[in-house]
Amino acid sequence: GMTKKECEDMIRRSLRNPTVKFLKEHLENSGCIIGNNFIKAHHCKESTAGGYMPGEGIRVCCNHLHIEDEVTQVVIHELIHAYDECRAANLRWSNCAHHVCSEIRAGHLSGDCHYKRELLRGYLKIRGHEQECIRRRVMMSMKGNPYCSETASKDAMEAVWDVCYNDTKPFDRAP
Repeated sequence: GMTKKECEDMIRRSLRNPTVKFLKEHLENSGCIIGNNFIKAHHCKESTAGGYMPGEGIRVCCNHLHIEDEVTQVVIHELIHAYDECRAANLRWSNCAHHVCSEIRAGHLSGDCHYKRELLRGYLKIRGHEQECIRRRVMMSMKGNPYCSETASKDAMEAVWDVCYNDTKPFDRAP
């Protein structure tokens, strides 16, 4: 992990990333104002890289990250959740289909499952790796939702997969 100060510096640098800038701009254009304190460095007990807390903002878990690229990746992923909540007046994180859909979109649009990242995680499959990776990571994220069992999460993922995977807003297509 890294110190809070190192992490805060990396968060500041991540704000210059073109994808981060693009997402922040679209959030603000959708009427969701992101203050300077929206993305915060944290020391997290649970083994997660970060999270989006409705009404609070984004938490970056510095103690589980090592390099700037990881911090930027977390910021992009969580900004997609923030964007989803901003544009959907009725998004409920306790609704498994709503949460799964946002995880599918965040996994697909953030580049979490780019093949180079997958290789670094030890997954060597080339064909079809991206959707497999997104499915795996959606299920990992859903473990943190007390309202959704593994079965409910899996069923929700199958039910909403096509619609949510193909929804690339605010991008024209998946980056």
